[in-house]
Order: sequence, then structure tokens, then C-alpha cells
Amino acid sequence: MKKLAFLVLILFTFSSYAQDAKSLLNEVSAKAKSYDNIQIDFKYNLNNVKEKVNQDTRGDVTLSGNKYILHMMGTTRLFDGKKIFTIVPEDEEVTISTYNTQDDKDVTPSKLLTFYEKGYTSKMDVVQNVKGRKIQFVKLIPIDSKAEMKEVLLGIDVQTKHIYKLIQTDAKGTKYTLTVNSFKTNQPLSKTLFTFDEAKYKQDGYYINKLD
Repeated sequence: MKKLAFLVLILFTFSSYAQDAKSLLNEVSAKAKSYDNIQIDFKYNLNNVKEKVNQDTRGDVTLSGNKYILHMMGTTRLFDGKKIFTIVPEDEEVTISTYNTQDDKDVTPSKLLTFYEKGYTSKMDVVQNVKGRKIQFVKLIPIDSKAEMKEVLLGIDVQTKHIYKLIQTDAKGTKYTLTVNSFKTNQPLSKTLFTFDEAKYKQDGYYINKLD
């Protein structure tokens, strides 16, 4: 009888943690969707101990609905809701492709703040104090056992319900860490921010590579 009571207590505790994690994620998702737009400045780190690789870079992304414009590693990636434009000034080239939801299973900019809504089990993980901010981590495990990413840790600012850190670990042990430096919302944006001006780039001598 004592063993049964102990097992029930464990199951109840586990269920409570799972529910807490799910509730927190729901709050984060609802908060993100309440904004007209979001601007994030971030640091990105790729680390693989076995391969002795440790690379840092910075970037920024502006999100509005499912549209986004990302600047990272000298490249601009623009999504207007239908097509993806990858602009590489160094090569003076633009690649245009049609967005396919079936092919897109990664954490892309448009899904950065909501990717965890489907396809993962979740549970509470560690809590960290970052410069006076309480960061609650939630561990996400893909339901698909064949998924490239084996584990995701999502660090959430408990007070603001904003994502502070995203840590992805793949099957080879490589960690991809995105740390938010600044998180701004409802900023005044140009009406043409998510519009690709093909004529301008052609005039500037860019090669336009259309994949579709």
C-alpha cells in the first residue's frame, strides 16, 4: 500500500510539472502572438566539443505575423509570406524559393517563438538567475524519434514571458545556442520592409537565381 501511494505521488508530481511546463509555454506563445511585430537582436553559438568547433556570431530578426527579415553572417533572409529571398551581397546574388511547410521542420525565424506548440513533449528543467532575471528552462523532446534535433532547452523570462535562450542539441552532440540580447515589440516598421525589390537588385548587378 505504501509503494502504491508512493507511485501515485510520483505520477501526480510528474503530471503537475508537465502541466506547469505546458501552461508556461502557452503563456509565452499567447504573449508573442499579441504583438504586431517583434525585433530581436541575438548572439548565436555553434559548439561541437568532439570536432573542436566553437563559433559565435551575432544577428537580428524582425518578425510580423509569419513574415520576417533576418540579418546574419553577412546574409539577409527575407520571407514575405510566400517566398524566401536569400540575399548575399558578397556574391552579389539573390536566391528565390517558394516556402514549403512540408519541407520546413527546423526552428525557422517565422516559428522561433511558437515552434514548440506541436511535435514536442515538455517538462520543467533548471532555473537560472541572469542579472536579476529569473529564467525558467523547459526541456522539449521531439515526438518524432527520427528528428534531427534530439533535445531543445527553452529559457523563458518568468516575468515578461519572453524567450531569452534557445539551446538545440542534435544527434551528433552539436549544440546551437541562441541568446536574446534585446527584445523589442510593436516598433514602427516601413510598409515595404517585407517586400523584395527585384528591379533594384538587378540594377545593382545582382544575379537572381529563381529555384521555382
